[in-house]
Amino acid sequence: MISCRAEACRFRTVAAATVVLMAATGQSAPNIVPDPPSISAKSYILMDGHTRTVLAERDGDEPLPPASLTKIMTSYVVAAELAAGRIALDDQVPISVKAWRTRGSKMFVREGTEVSLVDLLRGIVIVSGNDASVAVAEYVAGAEDAFADMMNLHAKNLGMSATRFVNSSGLPDDGHYSSARDMAILSAALIERFPEHYRMYSEKSFQYGEIERPQMNRNRLLWRDKSVDGVKTGMTEAAGYCLVASALREGTRMIAAVMGSANDEDRLRDVQILLAYGFRYFETHDLYDSGHSLATPRVWYGTVEEVAVGIDEAIRITIPRGRYDDLSAVLDIPDDIEAPIAVGDTLGVVRVTLDDEILVERSLLAQAGVAEAGFFSRRGDDLERFVSGLFGDADDATPDAPIETDAPTHEEEP
Repeated sequence: MISCRAEACRFRTVAAATVVLMAATGQSAPNIVPDPPSISAKSYILMDGHTRTVLAERDGDEPLPPASLTKIMTSYVVAAELAAGRIALDDQVPISVKAWRTRGSKMFVREGTEVSLVDLLRGIVIVSGNDASVAVAEYVAGAEDAFADMMNLHAKNLGMSATRFVNSSGLPDDGHYSSARDMAILSAALIERFPEHYRMYSEKSFQYGEIERPQMNRNRLLWRDKSVDGVKTGMTEAAGYCLVASALREGTRMIAAVMGSANDEDRLRDVQILLAYGFRYFETHDLYDSGHSLATPRVWYGTVEEVAVGIDEAIRITIPRGRYDDLSAVLDIPDDIEAPIAVGDTLGVVRVTLDDEILVERSLLAQAGVAEAGFFSRRGDDLERFVSGLFGDADDATPDAPIETDAPTHEEEP
C-alpha cells in the first residue's frame, strides 16, 4: 500500500476519511535504473501495456512504413465490427479477383470461393496473408479504400497521430505510414478492448485448405519466450524488419515495438532486450480501485453532512522497481463544499507523486447526490462556519480518520 507521509496525507477539509488501497507487496531497497539499452532499429519504443507509460524510446514518433504491422489495425477494425454485431465469425466471405491476385505473403485463398471470416482472420494474424486482408476489407467496407477510411478513423480515436493507412495489408505506398509509438498504442488498445480476439495472436500455426503443412506464425518470440503472447511482424524493402511484441509477467504487461531493423534476428534480439529491460527495472501497481469511497468530506447546507467521493477509473501506475514505498498520495478536497450536489460532481482531486513528480492526478467525484437543506438548517451551518472561522483554519486540519495503509507508514519528524 502507498506509504502516505503524515504531511502529505492532510486534507483541506475537516471531514473524516478512509482510503482503502489494493493489496501490494512491500519492496526492498530501490534499484538503480540504467539508461535504456542500445537498440539497432531505426525507431523503437517500450511501453507498459496497462498504464501506457513509455519506459524507453528513440524516434518513437517518426512516421515510417509499417509493412504488415498494418494488419494489427486490420484485425482491430474487424474485432470492433464483430463486437458491434455487424458481422460474425462464421460469415462466409467471397474472394474477389483483387484479393486472389494481391502480391506478397499469402494465405492462398482462391478466387470465386467463400471462406469463413474466422479462417481469414487467422490468415491475417498468423500467416500475415495479404490476400486475406483484402478479402476481409472488401467484405466489411465494400472496398479496400473504404476500409482504409475506417482504419484511419479508429487510428484518430486512439490518438495515433503519426499514422495514415491507405490499404489493409501494409503493401508499400508513399502515403501509408505509422510510428513505433502508434503501433504500441494500437496493440495496447487491442489487448485491452478485445482480449478474446487477441488470443489468436498467440497461435503458432494455421493450416488452411489443401496446403499440406501448417503455415507458421512469423513472430518467432512465441517460441523463444513463453511470456510473449503476440503481436505481429512486418517486412518490406522500404520498411525493413519490424516487430511489435507483447509479454505478460506477474501481472505486468510490456509492449515493445521496433521498426526498420536490418534483419529478422536483429528485430527479435532488439525486442528481447527491450522486454528484459522493462521487466527488470520497472513494475506496475494497482493503487486505487474505481467505485470505492476514498473520502467523506463535509458538506455545507445539505440534508446530510458528508458525501462519499471516489474515482471513476482505477489508478494503475508504472514505477522503477523498488520505489513503491516512496510513493505519496494526496487527496486535495476544498473545505467549502456546498449542497446541492449531483452524482458525479467534481469535489477535489487525488494526486500520486514520486520524488515530487506528479504521476497521476484524477478528479474526485461525488458518489451520491445531496439535496439542499431547509432554511433553518442552512442558518445553522452559517453559524458553524462563522465560529470555525474564528477559532481555526480548516485548511491546516488533518482528517478525523487517518489514511489507512497496509504498508509501513513513514511518519515525518515534527
